[in-house]
Amino acid sequence: MPKKNLFILPQKHHFMTMFLFITITAFSQDLEPRVYANVAKNLNVIAVGYVFMDGNVLTDPSLPIKDFTIQSHNVAANYIRTFGLYNKLARIQVSLPYSFMDGSLTNTNGNVLTGSRTGFADMKVRFGINLLGSPALDKSEFRNFEQKTILGVSLVTSIPTGKYYDDKQVNIGTNRWGFKPEIGVSKRFAHVYAEAYGGIWFYTNNNDYLNGKKLEQKPTYSLQAHASYYFKNNMWIGFNTNWFFGGKTVIDGVSDDSQIDNWRVGGTFSTPVAKGQSVKFQYHVGAYTNNGLNYYALSVAYQYSFF
Repeated sequence: MPKKNLFILPQKHHFMTMFLFITITAFSQDLEPRVYANVAKNLNVIAVGYVFMDGNVLTDPSLPIKDFTIQSHNVAANYIRTFGLYNKLARIQVSLPYSFMDGSLTNTNGNVLTGSRTGFADMKVRFGINLLGSPALDKSEFRNFEQKTILGVSLVTSIPTGKYYDDKQVNIGTNRWGFKPEIGVSKRFAHVYAEAYGGIWFYTNNNDYLNGKKLEQKPTYSLQAHASYYFKNNMWIGFNTNWFFGGKTVIDGVSDDSQIDNWRVGGTFSTPVAKGQSVKFQYHVGAYTNNGLNYYALSVAYQYSFF
């Protein structure tokens, strides 16, 4: 079968719809335990992580495509700072990823289309505050505090810093803003930490989709749950799951069959390696999908915490 470079030659079909979900999936369909965890104020956390994704990422069954597979290598730098706000524990988190992606697909004519992309993806900024159960305590006060139930809220903003070509269908960046208000509840038991979050992603329009077309996307709803077991040496292991649904796309006023219903499951393992330092491993895979996004992801991250 002849091969063409899909990532360079513009196509008539809405292939960008698929890769738009890839970038969102990689950095917003993630499973993030301990987002509302109780910690001391004035804590700084620097983390560097690597994520590998592999699988079929077809999101629109109406497209004339038989199969779509991508391998994505992503590195990200993260910074977290906690502080007091009206005597409540608040935090700000900034994440900037860089991606190396290779993909291929087969269209209905039997042509194999291949290509690659490299560059920065969209930056993500999270601002959150724990409204109940988590006062802003300094390091000495925090040692004697016993956590019960925490209720927190946050706003995640996706900033269009990613590499984007307005005449190409496959891009790392999304060329639009995204906002996710979220509410979370967490509770610490003897050795178990349980969490549940719910949020909604809202998106601005991409007015430069395929040489001036307007790409709209309906809100995407997300639910997330985690259960982690803690050992005496601060090592912990967790079970993670999330559910994303909605997100139908509309191109120049015409909607397509791109709504997603995606359930993922995974596990996390974190272990300390030195004072203030830890390494975290995570694996997650699609448990159910109605519309593509059937891939697996494996990540490792190094974290350094200091006051």
